[in-house]
Amino acid sequence: MKIGTAEGNSTFESQGFALKSVLDTAGLANVTILNSVSASIENAKRLDAGELDFGFMAANWLGLARTGQAPFSTPIDLRMVAPMNAGPMYFIARADSDIHTVLDLRGKRVAIGLQTSGVAQHARSIFTALGISHADFTPIYLYFADGAEALARGDVDAQLQCPIPNNVMTALDERIALRVLPYPQGALQTVLDARTIYRPTTMRAGSLRALTQDIEQAAVVNVLVTHARVPAALVEFVTHAIYAGRNELPKLNKLFLGMGELFEPLRTQGASALQFDGVGLHDGAISAYRKAGLLA
Repeated sequence: MKIGTAEGNSTFESQGFALKSVLDTAGLANVTILNSVSASIENAKRLDAGELDFGFMAANWLGLARTGQAPFSTPIDLRMVAPMNAGPMYFIARADSDIHTVLDLRGKRVAIGLQTSGVAQHARSIFTALGISHADFTPIYLYFADGAEALARGDVDAQLQCPIPNNVMTALDERIALRVLPYPQGALQTVLDARTIYRPTTMRAGSLRALTQDIEQAAVVNVLVTHARVPAALVEFVTHAIYAGRNELPKLNKLFLGMGELFEPLRTQGASALQFDGVGLHDGAISAYRKAGLLA
């Protein structure tokens, strides 16, 4: 069985190996973790081609894959398996700057990842929800680590980061004094209402030097997906193992912290709780959640 992740030393890759450990323990043989250059995009395409059985994706790409919108050329019949984590999308600035909230980014130079990246897509979603156009600030398109370096040098005023923990943010936080930008009253809810792929999350004080108090942020849900053609029995087995391992996975990888909470909305909202942009649960996953008592 093959699971697509992302490039070497990435968050998806590290989560993939933790997931493999849980699946190995559950008795699933021959689990292979495969890297990909463009993470979510490549995983969706390889699922469509039958080269993968499962793949890690950020939820913001699911609707585009389902409908065949760019960067996808044809619709892909994806199905949800399980949530992996909710990674906060947060803006950082130097602690000595005059930027104190997200709305202060008007007129500033903001590093938002490569132009075709998921981070840049998130930046557009967040700013659009807040009524901020790309003409209202200067978008700087840099690779994640390069954006952090630019902030350290003072070549940009802020950077959009995700998730926590990540090696780039941890290293930057140790080098210079930073500020994680909060949303003014009501602004975060505006973002959550505009893009239902996001979930509210709390960045806890003390988890970084820059976090001197709890800060509420929008989180993108990273998920494990499969293709509609993958046998229900295999999907059910994997889904059951993931849910059963929801307390073990955070011990193996801190990115899974809070994972158990992501399943709970199934009890009150039904299968739609894990539907993103029209991509619903695989029949095998539905069966596993019913047996676990999460679905009626």
